[in-house]
Amino acid sequence: MHVEHLLQDESLGLRLLWAENALLKREISGVTVTDLEDPARFVRPDEVVLSGLVWWSAAGGRDKAERFVSGLRDAGAVALLAGEETHGSVPADLVEACVRHGVPVAGVPAHVMFRAITDAVYLRQWGGLSRHHALPEHVRVRLDRLVAQDADPALVLATVLAHLDAGPAYVLTPSGRTVAATPGAAPLPAREAAVLTRSHSGAAVPVEADPATPYERWYLHLPDGVAVPPRLMQEITAVLGRCQEASARRRADGHRTAAELGRLLTAPEAGDPVPAVRACGLPAEGPYRVVVADTGARHDGLARGALTEAVAQVAPAFSAVGHLPDGTAFAVVPEDAAADLAGIWPLVAACEPDALLHGGLASPATDAAGLPGALAEARYALTSARSAGSGTLTDATTLTTVDALLTGIPTEVRVTYSRGVLGPLFDTESASAAALLNTLEVFLAHDGSWARTAEALHLHVNTVHYRIQRIEHFTGRDLSRLRDRLDLWAALLCRTDTSGAPAATAVRHAGSSTSPARRP
Repeated sequence: MHVEHLLQDESLGLRLLWAENALLKREISGVTVTDLEDPARFVRPDEVVLSGLVWWSAAGGRDKAERFVSGLRDAGAVALLAGEETHGSVPADLVEACVRHGVPVAGVPAHVMFRAITDAVYLRQWGGLSRHHALPEHVRVRLDRLVAQDADPALVLATVLAHLDAGPAYVLTPSGRTVAATPGAAPLPAREAAVLTRSHSGAAVPVEADPATPYERWYLHLPDGVAVPPRLMQEITAVLGRCQEASARRRADGHRTAAELGRLLTAPEAGDPVPAVRACGLPAEGPYRVVVADTGARHDGLARGALTEAVAQVAPAFSAVGHLPDGTAFAVVPEDAAADLAGIWPLVAACEPDALLHGGLASPATDAAGLPGALAEARYALTSARSAGSGTLTDATTLTTVDALLTGIPTEVRVTYSRGVLGPLFDTESASAAALLNTLEVFLAHDGSWARTAEALHLHVNTVHYRIQRIEHFTGRDLSRLRDRLDLWAALLCRTDTSGAPAATAVRHAGSSTSPARRP
């Protein structure tokens, strides 16, 4: 099937906005539905791309369109079909980007479902324009009934494959969670399953469902999948797509209920959280663990999908996942789920490499009254995770040292404190100030020992005495007092370099010799 054949299908009503004749002759290999700003990793060569344009906004629209379309070009997409429902029409910025990069673009009317376009491509590809079904009639009727009844995905998968000799089959997520498996299928380790979903060898076929975050997508894995005719595979994934959409609708109800609990936890004076706890299906008594997550301002909405998948991975006895009033995703899970949650976090974070998935985990709360405090603690741990600079889950119970504790304080506050305590020593533009600051770091690292400080700095002990006196003069602190030493130690830990990372390297490696620039 060529691009022009799709555009000529009057039942779809596609509006061609730009294309060159030669580009319309390209053959279509498949269809990908995406609303990611950078879709390149999920688009295969010669595919048509369907997008509802949820990622586009008037603010920075030209840059967003440029990034999206250049990604399509780099991936080898044959055309972009842009939905008109979200914005009323296809934005001019997007059309202009398609012209620049040579990607044909057409508008999809609001009343046309993306699945109709997908069907048009695959049915043409797999046996002409025949509308005959590959699945037997009695199987389709039973599947329709199961999906309408919100049946377990495992039952749907077993039913759809019961009449085939296809061997074991799995429905997987990108983090390696097995959503469903046929009876008798051997368990797949999460890491192994995650690799299968990212394989470009066709080992796992994506299940099209609207909409799903990169963390929650489903993939159908058939170890002997080559034996299943393509048209039949398309029908199977379509059924599973309906099953996933039904599951997503149920989950959305839970998210809304959890959001009300989140509102009460951020404003305890608003009311008793116990009714909201019960409405979420949580037990009246803990111990609970509260976890929060975010993926940064540029990736609004992804964090809740990531946290939903992480919680589903550990399969806790109970859980509630939602978002706080400020948009931060949060979850309440049983205490014994914490260790598994930390273990699965890297697999979930890897599902979307373009977004850093940070998380904060609170210490246990024994009852509902302790949840507001646990939430505050989890948010503090989240700030600490952001300070680490990579997608991590920070457990508040591990913040057991001063330097670890300080990472949970916002960078701006740390800098203000450090500048106020260190005074002129904070800005080390002059060699003399740098030398004094280095001496302070080494002196504190050697527990205030004059002799060991002099040895580490290759200085005479009298020089160390002189420098300490100058430090006390500039900071107004007495280094013979423990309290003042602690203030200065904290100020050193809070001092940041130009990248925003804590600049305590010299404290931790005080035994190394100083550079000539730091000598008096």
